Amino acid sequence: MIKKDYLIKAVDASKQIRIILASTTGVVEEAHHRHQTSATASAALGRVLTAALMMGSDLKGEADALTLRVNGNGPAGSIVATVDAAGNGRALISAPQADLPPKAPGKLDVGGLVGPTGYLEVIRDMGLKQPFKGQVNLLSGEIAEDLAQYYMQSEQIPSLVALGVLVDTDLSIKAAGGLIIQAMPGAQDDLLSRLEENVSRLGPISDVIYRHETLEGVLAELMAGIAYQQLDSRPLAFKCKCSRERLGIVISSLSDEELADIYEAEGGLEITCNFCNQAYSFNKEEIDAYKNKQPGE
Repeated sequence: MIKKDYLIKAVDASKQIRIILASTTGVVEEAHHRHQTSATASAALGRVLTAALMMGSDLKGEADALTLRVNGNGPAGSIVATVDAAGNGRALISAPQADLPPKAPGKLDVGGLVGPTGYLEVIRDMGLKQPFKGQVNLLSGEIAEDLAQYYMQSEQIPSLVALGVLVDTDLSIKAAGGLIIQAMPGAQDDLLSRLEENVSRLGPISDVIYRHETLEGVLAELMAGIAYQQLDSRPLAFKCKCSRERLGIVISSLSDEELADIYEAEGGLEITCNFCNQAYSFNKEEIDAYKNKQPGE
């Protein structure tokens, strides 16, 4: 099993195809642990988070961010993952305990939990006046083919996308990862056919991550008979941007009347971050200090 979370990129020797491979077992386990997700919710959340981390690997600027949002009007509600250019990601799911019976032994019903009647949206914030937004209707709610459709409709890039999360009987994550293969303009049919055969032999991507020790080994098997060059390797992590300082500033924007009502009802104030479930407690003195703090201090 691949024991670290990271991502690699590669191209074939003639640069007709582009490949992104990611191992995200630890990242998805952290998301499961923080949100206490059911088996099927873990698979749905993990697929969206893995996809966002792979897509975010194309970000360039330090402050750039990519958000992937999926809502199929199913029991899971909305699923959102936000990532940065350094390979850090965080995610949330509206109904973490929602679950459905498996479609078949070992086959979680992710499409049923997500629902097929909503949308997949990609938001790229590159520091410009307005972020770039692209949206497509869902095909199935299984995420991978929905993302392939996004690439084709919004970016005109023919893509093969595989996403997988293998959940153990104790609900921990045994393996998780993803694969994106994109055809460049003019890619030859015989090359694409060879690659499709290799992908078919690999099997489900979560099983591939589980049985290999490195992504480089997966890449070698994927590209059997095809000359290629690895371009990049970078670590991936679950990391939230919330902090006591940030939330304290948000709280300090509440009116004195609103704060007084909260103090009277609760005796204090606690805020939980939706992305990581970290709880922050504030007393009246702390909030007063934030309210009296001068800009730039």
